Amino acid sequence: MIELEPEYLNKIANQLIVISSLLSGFSIAVLANLLVSNTEKRISNHILKVTTIAAACFLITLFAMTKIVMMTTDGFPLNVDSSELRLPKITGFLAFMFGIIALSVLIALSGWTKSRKTGIFTTIIGVITFIAILINL
Repeated sequence: MIELEPEYLNKIANQLIVISSLLSGFSIAVLANLLVSNTEKRISNHILKVTTIAAACFLITLFAMTKIVMMTTDGFPLNVDSSELRLPKITGFLAFMFGIIALSVLIALSGWTKSRKTGIFTTIIGVITFIAILINL
């Protein structure tokens, strides 16, 4: 495995903090709307669960990357070994990927609350979105 330079890792972590902040905020907003809605549809419960997973994953990424930024910024009071960055790096990346998967599933499921045709459309868009994200990572 290639070890990233601390400066480069710091820049990546900063980018993931911004992205995860926006996506967790979006997920929490969707979650709040689902919680106050009075729908008892089974699909709505699945969407609620997927949205909760997405929000949690992006928050985990946010805090893991914040730890990396703190540890790789000049002036950090302790000496940092690259092995100390391994856990937040792996945790943050895995949580980010699970969050992306959950958001793609959220997109795919959203149309099924309206109709079969809309559900098929949003499922196709969700799959295309996930594939496009994977290609560009």
